[in-house]
Amino acid sequence: MTMNFIREMLPQALRMSGRCMSSALRCVDRWPDVILHEQLKTLDEMPGPSTAGFVWDLFFRRGFTRLHQLQLKGKRQYGPMWKARFGPILTVHVAEAELIEQVLRQEGQHPMRSDLSSWKDYRQLRGHGYGLLTAEGVEWQNVRSLLAKHMLRPKSVEAYDGTLNCVVDDLIEKLKLRRQENSSGLITDISAEFYRFGLEGISSVLFESRIGCLEPVIPMETERFIQSINSMFVTTLLTMAMPAWLHRLFPRPWDTFCRCWDYLFQFAKLQIDQRLEEDTEKMARGETLEGRYLTYFLSQAGMPMKSVYSNVTELLLAGVDTISSTLSWSLYELSRHPEIQNALRAEVLNVLQGRTLPKASDVAAMPLMKAVMKEILRLYPVIPGNARVITDKDIKVGGYLIPRNTLITLCHYATSHDPKHFPEPDDFIPQRWLNRGEASHPYAAIPFGVGKRSCIGRRIAELEVYLALSRILMHFNVEPAEDNNTVHPMTRTLLVPEREINLCFTER
Repeated sequence: MTMNFIREMLPQALRMSGRCMSSALRCVDRWPDVILHEQLKTLDEMPGPSTAGFVWDLFFRRGFTRLHQLQLKGKRQYGPMWKARFGPILTVHVAEAELIEQVLRQEGQHPMRSDLSSWKDYRQLRGHGYGLLTAEGVEWQNVRSLLAKHMLRPKSVEAYDGTLNCVVDDLIEKLKLRRQENSSGLITDISAEFYRFGLEGISSVLFESRIGCLEPVIPMETERFIQSINSMFVTTLLTMAMPAWLHRLFPRPWDTFCRCWDYLFQFAKLQIDQRLEEDTEKMARGETLEGRYLTYFLSQAGMPMKSVYSNVTELLLAGVDTISSTLSWSLYELSRHPEIQNALRAEVLNVLQGRTLPKASDVAAMPLMKAVMKEILRLYPVIPGNARVITDKDIKVGGYLIPRNTLITLCHYATSHDPKHFPEPDDFIPQRWLNRGEASHPYAAIPFGVGKRSCIGRRIAELEVYLALSRILMHFNVEPAEDNNTVHPMTRTLLVPEREINLCFTER
């Protein structure tokens, strides 16, 4: 009987023990996840300045003009992640390349930038549509997909080199004219000239027409447009920081902000309407339209005109600062490093082999040119900090659980000046980009962003800078002004020179 019991019960016991063991193994399998979840810290445990300290830095210590420096200060004091509260808004700052990568790899199908609340408030107030910089979700995705065909594909961008070279022709003539104003060839405030060049260049791409930015006498409406862009960016951070009820007590910043945007939309609408009217007249005469300008592509895609106006307005202002800042800082650093300037000039002349006009396809044979551009954008990123809001899920970053809808600031200036990735981070060393064996973390310097929210105009902006810089070096030697004082960057929403950059141009 005992033997029978053993024979009957032993298999059952083994099956039961097998199931228990399997369950136990599954539990053990889940232990790392459970432990990891338990180890995740909350935002309450994240370090950061007091609200009073943060507000003091912003309003009483010129914080709005040195946000890039506050990134470095925050990282020194609190580590690679810290939080800061301003009113009801809690922001998580991320200042480590590996952690920025973690954020961007979890951003989802329709990544959302920071709210740009004052930009959106203005559009709602005036009844304007949203453009690529302000739209979100499906609306943003549709516009992005349409523009990507004409602004991100290399072959599509190469088609603009003839148009942009014509603009560079006028820039060279303008620089020759300006240098004659001074016996030493000094051109003061070179950024202003490049600002006008950038606007003329992006206008030629958007409208396939010229707006007179590089004429000896600049049209009044064009000069007013440039001033409106400057004032709008200056007031952007202030209006975003002020709650709506405060606008009634201190109306001047908001009123200035709105007046600037009014003129930006008015200017863009005038250019668009004139160009489309010309096309309508051509079609009425039976002429074939062969234009490649972006406004035409947007209007022919069935996009409502309200959206066309908004997208073109935002593309206009987005393209100007990138060109002006990058060219200004490039010549500033090259003037202070003549050996690099001479090497870059030699590279350009060697590639062109006697030709006077560089083409888009030439850039592939100019590694030093591309290295100079990368180094300038590492030292002086046009956008020193970007942002993300993950709306559909909580995410894990650097051992913290960050709830959905939290504003996350990506501190690109801090990561691109991190000595761990870039030895001697404050020095201009383009050669660091030529040694592939010493590549930095891919997210340490991302001036144009990455992924779906990367800069839509990157390729056109790069081409414009490459063509302009090549031609300038072919025509001029560039030297520092006599004072040769260091020019530091400042934050004006974007990163710009804190004072005029003055340079001496000697014709070759």
